[in-house]
Amino acid sequence: MRNAVIDNPRLIRQQGLVPSDRLVGLTATVIGVGAIGRQVALQLAAIGARSIQLIDFDSVDETNITTQGYLASDVGTLKVEATSDAVRQIDADIQIDTINDRFRPRHSTGEAIFCCVDSISARTAIWRSVNTGCQFWADGRMLGETMRILCVGNDTGRSHYPTTLFHQSEAQQGQCTARSTLYTANIAAGLILHQFTRWLRGFPIDQDLTLNLLASEFVSAEAEASSAAVT
Repeated sequence: MRNAVIDNPRLIRQQGLVPSDRLVGLTATVIGVGAIGRQVALQLAAIGARSIQLIDFDSVDETNITTQGYLASDVGTLKVEATSDAVRQIDADIQIDTINDRFRPRHSTGEAIFCCVDSISARTAIWRSVNTGCQFWADGRMLGETMRILCVGNDTGRSHYPTTLFHQSEAQQGQCTARSTLYTANIAAGLILHQFTRWLRGFPIDQDLTLNLLASEFVSAEAEASSAAVT
């Protein structure tokens, strides 16, 4: 780790918080580079990820400037290409693989997968395809100023996560990011990256977190379950 810090001076202040040596040889796959996914990709670059894969089929439109952090000059550009360019502005040496397509089972993915799509049906299909092969999984969900972060690390959360994949008809009306703000997306991405760095350090991760900014409520499903068990 010391050599990694010396080779890349910008990581010095992260020493002890982000184990640079664990990121070497690890590929992080971000599926969906919209509101949360784009911020996840940028934060991965900032913490020193060496290999990032971006998967998305969409192009940037004007609404994505205010809600997803894209630039006016990105409008009309493929999201994977615009995000790849932004990542390279942070670290030109990061290996980036872009796939301009929806996720498909034939796509190879990295050891860490960040699922940032906007429907339960898509999450379900992706999870069924990759869950036996990934070592870390994070799913970011957001509607308005409420976000839910679900993580699986090794065996932690592996039995809980499938219970959150309810039928699409039971989802709250509106797509996951139909109402969103960039500040909410940034917070959600930060919570995801915090869980990822905990996993990298070998710390326990939280498998199910909900944060409602408007109500100032932060809930951990595990803590809630423990409280219920006591009472």
